[in-house]
Amino acid sequence: MRFAAPLVGMLMLTAPALAQTQVQSCNRTVSFDAPPMHAVSNDVNLTEMMLVLGLRDRMVGYTGISGWKTLDEEMRAGIEELPELSEKYPSKEVLIGADADFYFAGWNYGMKVGGDVTPETLAPFGIKVYELTESCIHIGAKPKVSINDMYNDLLNLGKIFDVEDRAKALVEGYKNDLAAFKQKLKTGDKSLRVFVYDSGEDTPFTAGKYAMPTALIEAAGGKNVMDDVEKSWTTVTWEKVLEENPEVIAIVNYGAVTAEQKRDFMLNNPAFASIDAVKNKRFVTLEYVEATPGPRNIGAIKKLAKAFWGQ
Repeated sequence: MRFAAPLVGMLMLTAPALAQTQVQSCNRTVSFDAPPMHAVSNDVNLTEMMLVLGLRDRMVGYTGISGWKTLDEEMRAGIEELPELSEKYPSKEVLIGADADFYFAGWNYGMKVGGDVTPETLAPFGIKVYELTESCIHIGAKPKVSINDMYNDLLNLGKIFDVEDRAKALVEGYKNDLAAFKQKLKTGDKSLRVFVYDSGEDTPFTAGKYAMPTALIEAAGGKNVMDDVEKSWTTVTWEKVLEENPEVIAIVNYGAVTAEQKRDFMLNNPAFASIDAVKNKRFVTLEYVEATPGPRNIGAIKKLAKAFWGQ
């Protein structure tokens, strides 16, 4: 008996420790005993985050791209070897059938509050979920949107998939690129008033305080005229657009209605004739993948700055 305690101590010393990775996902702490090997991402911007981190070989597929017509040639080459498991939001059965062990999605980016696919409904099937930071506003409070939201997702994915050094180098590169660009950018004395026109004719769908375009516009020297709307992507009234009188309209291009059609709708509607952006025909187009959190956000800032200030 006298040897039992030392023996147990020896066993404890020699037993390998179980490494566990933890990340914060909205209001949850998610733990991983090992990097996922059968991941699924939803939407074009989240899928691009996986690809820039070199995680294609850890993926069994993606969802929610072709149904929204957001795929472009640059993205097409990155996913040609992967199957699209669902054209829009996947069902629980689709993810289970793909033998997924990880789902990278967000609220209104592949999941709906109270819907069939949530972190809670997928947990019994061994599918862990990491939620897009921008989307956390749909289930709780968060700070105003920032480009740091996108950086946060890349760094957390780096931890989850054990490619932390790659993620840190990528984010550092984005930060340096943006800092160098902003240092040279010459803006006006006042921020340009900008309205984000996503879609809709009867009522416009736009970006509020918590949607990524607000951060992109601010980084380019503008101000989203809807940044007082305490929502992410949401509808407003045309009366509010007229009242705010934007100097530039940023159109989000995706889906069945093209950016040119949205532009023509505003130019040809007499109700909008008094808006400065319409009078001066000041429009800029952001592709969906540029306007939502992801690797193309830095390029989107540069595109907006060129439209705002000619630089």
